[in-house]
Amino acid sequence: MGGFRKFLLRGNIVELAVAVIVGATFSGLVQALVADLITPLIGAVTGGKQPDFADYVFTVNGSQFKYGDFLNHLLSFLIIAAVVYWLVVMPMTRLITLFDRDKEATTKQCPECLSDIPTEARRCAHCTATLVPDSEKPSLADPR
Repeated sequence: MGGFRKFLLRGNIVELAVAVIVGATFSGLVQALVADLITPLIGAVTGGKQPDFADYVFTVNGSQFKYGDFLNHLLSFLIIAAVVYWLVVMPMTRLITLFDRDKEATTKQCPECLSDIPTEARRCAHCTATLVPDSEKPSLADPR
């Protein structure tokens, strides 16, 4: 029972639960956006008649294919994807690059084998090439 409790209280599980709840609420918000704003906008552009894509069907041998319902879901998916990209992914990417820009590099590439090694390494762990650590390299202002 202790392992199950530990599993439930793990940080990732709680974050995932919050994400699912927020995602479900966000989905309802986008459905309302499509039904209340986007569809009337399409209707205004096409002459005042609001299209109801859910009614679009065709029949083959007695089977109904509701391609209009698919169009409604496709439109909702595209709007959700655009909103998530522009309002979540892009700002987070900018924020992460801002934070990463201030970090000092802890690795560098070996000039011989091009593998990543610590900046203060004296020998490459991959090809065993002898290196000069960055802290021991003469600067341009150093007259040595």
